[in-house]
Amino acid sequence: MNSFKRVFLVVMDSVGIGEAPDAEKFNDKGAHTLGHIAEHMNGLNMPNMGALGLSNIREIQGIEKVNQPKAHFTTMVEASNGKDTMTGHWEIMGLYIDQPFRTFPEGFPDELLKQIKEKTGRGIVGNKPASGTEILKELGEHHVKTGDLIIYTSADSVLQIAAHEDVIPPEELYEICEFCREITKDERYMVGRVIARPFIGEPGAFERTSNRHDYALKPFGRTVMNEMADEGLDVVAIGKISDIYDGEGVTEAIRTTDNMDGMDRLVETLEKDFTGMSFLNLVDFDAKFGHRRDPQGYGEALEEYDARLPEVLDKMKDDDLLIITADHGNDPIHHGTDHTRELVPLLVYHNGITQGKGLDQRQTFADIGATISENFSIKMPEHGKSFLKDIQ
Repeated sequence: MNSFKRVFLVVMDSVGIGEAPDAEKFNDKGAHTLGHIAEHMNGLNMPNMGALGLSNIREIQGIEKVNQPKAHFTTMVEASNGKDTMTGHWEIMGLYIDQPFRTFPEGFPDELLKQIKEKTGRGIVGNKPASGTEILKELGEHHVKTGDLIIYTSADSVLQIAAHEDVIPPEELYEICEFCREITKDERYMVGRVIARPFIGEPGAFERTSNRHDYALKPFGRTVMNEMADEGLDVVAIGKISDIYDGEGVTEAIRTTDNMDGMDRLVETLEKDFTGMSFLNLVDFDAKFGHRRDPQGYGEALEEYDARLPEVLDKMKDDDLLIITADHGNDPIHHGTDHTRELVPLLVYHNGITQGKGLDQRQTFADIGATISENFSIKMPEHGKSFLKDIQ
């Protein structure tokens, strides 16, 4: 079989499928994002993922295990030291992350805040993990009156700064965030992303605008995406993919508003003629439901996503490859609001599969990057082992 002309890589953000072998080290023993959501829902209605072989990986309540799965299937183990979005995604594209990004459950250290105050001449309020909408309710009015920066974090490695557009124009907020990006790159802080969060409105009715801007760390090495772009291949980044890699190796970036918009953009990309990869992240599972510990909302979002899959499969050409996976877990039944260290599902589909089979468990997410590299005959990443021959 010849190589695939287009690869469609879909990351279901945080959709883990059971505790990883080292889950205990991350305080995540017993975590099982898909399993626990299915139990909460008294069974998940995901017939399309089921037909691909999702319950053939691990039986999920409500999803039938099929005799003739349409896709090849297995689980992947994360090799890197971490369980965050950037670590998972960077590993998928061939990197191994030894030093985990730092999180700040107690807020940011005084020495960092002092530098920001000195640079901006502004006070700081917040400095704690918080929901972006809740912190505006709590501190938005104070900010409008004083001009103090609202700084907050989450369970992820992020430093977020919210400011009313009439108090601090977006351009000024961006400059502040660029400064924060520069001073949080080293090993003392290792902040994955700095995010500008502009908002508008009046007290009691504040709303965030679309002028959000992410300042991510650049990947610590060259990724498969860099190699693809250098060889003249297309790398279409949909959703927050471009932000996660700080634009490295991206030839076209398409922003999305939510999961369904992401699926719309994926379907549009399937209708385009290109050679290379379309790379989609579906962030709602993680941001809207996992961190907020909302198993009902998470389950409904999974079913809504599943209902869109026939559109994707119907548009696939004979030289297309579809890879569906995740970047970590975020079990909404688990303690806290953090990600969970889990195995992730791997489903690999193309029109030439008569019956899907179980693949060997992958010992690093980087096997996806290695497979894509071999497919396009580009420089192989240092990490990862291709499964291209196993799926042809």
